[in-house]
Amino acid sequence: MRNLTVTTREEPPTPPSPSPQLEESPSGSKHRAWPETEKERKELLKWTFKNARFTMRNVIIQSLLCASLTFGIWIAVFSIYLHYNHVKKQEKTQEKGNPLIWSLGEKLRSKADSVHIPRAYNVRVQRAREDEPAEPKSSLRLGEKFNYSIPELIHGYSTYGFNHIISKNLGHYRSVPDTRNVMCRKKTYPARLPTASIIICFHNEEFSALFRTLSSVMALTPQYILEEIILVDDMSDFDDLKEKLNYHLEIFRGKIKLIRNKKREGLIRARMTGASHASGDVLVFLDSHCEVNKVWLEPLLNAIAKDPKMVVCPLIDVIDYMTLEYQPSPIVRGAFNWHLEFKWDHVLSYEIEGPEGPTTPIRSPAMAGGIFAISRNYFNEIGQYDKGMNLWGGENLELSLRIWMCGGQLYVIPCSRVGHINRQHMTNDSEIMKVVEYNSLRLAHIWLDEYKEEFFLRRPALKSAAYGNISERVELRKRLGCKSFQWYLDTIFPELEASETIS
Repeated sequence: MRNLTVTTREEPPTPPSPSPQLEESPSGSKHRAWPETEKERKELLKWTFKNARFTMRNVIIQSLLCASLTFGIWIAVFSIYLHYNHVKKQEKTQEKGNPLIWSLGEKLRSKADSVHIPRAYNVRVQRAREDEPAEPKSSLRLGEKFNYSIPELIHGYSTYGFNHIISKNLGHYRSVPDTRNVMCRKKTYPARLPTASIIICFHNEEFSALFRTLSSVMALTPQYILEEIILVDDMSDFDDLKEKLNYHLEIFRGKIKLIRNKKREGLIRARMTGASHASGDVLVFLDSHCEVNKVWLEPLLNAIAKDPKMVVCPLIDVIDYMTLEYQPSPIVRGAFNWHLEFKWDHVLSYEIEGPEGPTTPIRSPAMAGGIFAISRNYFNEIGQYDKGMNLWGGENLELSLRIWMCGGQLYVIPCSRVGHINRQHMTNDSEIMKVVEYNSLRLAHIWLDEYKEEFFLRRPALKSAAYGNISERVELRKRLGCKSFQWYLDTIFPELEASETIS
């Protein structure tokens, strides 16, 4: 037979035997007679104390149970309240914008330059897409009588690569149209997200464009996820980027770190300098002529919180270099050709036909490189940037290949939007071209394996060109256990075919 263990609840102590007898008092009431012997009196006292202790223990246990139940109910109600409050705050922010915008706008207007610049644009109202609600969207257009030949415009265009007259007229902050899909506007994000360090490097940037970048980040980023903004001045020459910039940055005191390089390092090494000073969970790299849109950072941080090895980019809206009109971008992904030149590629329709529709993250073979977010720990783990590269150019493709081939993922997040000025320079700088060629050679020799011959078929003059010492990066690839470029072609970017016509 099986041995059965029966658990019974604790019973109160049994009264002493024999029990004291009841006696009748002269008034007729009955009471328990006090024991006559010393032994009986001791047993009665002992029983009385045990019974009192038993009763007290039961009272304490019941009180603790009631208190625990009450505390649990209170915690549940409080959690529901916090979640509801967070959701409502997000909805309010999406509808009305961050309240910081208004106070920031007043501060910026109070510090605006006293020089009046005539308005060179008109305002129009347009709809971005048919699937989005009508919304007034201020877009900048040059006036019909604007003189394109004035010396100031030509000088600014050749210096900055865009219309600096309109940029100055726009001031230090403007409200840009919300270009997100209507489904993105309904999405909410967790209250607990990683913190972000925003890294912005600049060299001789136009002052108003740089300050609009900073102002838009401060105005449209929740402060609890914004760890800091790290500004890296890569040895700028212009006077307004020195004392004037220091003065204007006072309104952001406590959130901005300004690092000034003592010699020109180039974008690649300047970003590494910024990353070395960061303390946030996630590094977000921005160009110095951007304007972020509503709820731009939360989608990026949420994706990285789910997978720390996922590197994410926003959809990059276009800010026209001549009119500074903010224009919505279609859903695209990054790619490149055998010349190792970056290009934008259309997204296949089946990739956005799932339940998430146009809010679905898009797998991207490459990134433009100017704007992306990456876990700080993962950035260090996979080797940061190739510090053997110079200035800028090619580093975006090198990092893209390293992410995919070494176990990471690269995605475009359509619900995150950031506007970017596509600068156009009048002069063809041969020095910059040589730097890009040098960087591309390093990329080809480290990552393309036998497919580097496809690159040299199109750039035969570079086959014998110098590219520096790559032994450290080759060793990094071995240490990370990276896959072959053949795997990358088969799995990530089959559209890049070796049989592509040589041009």
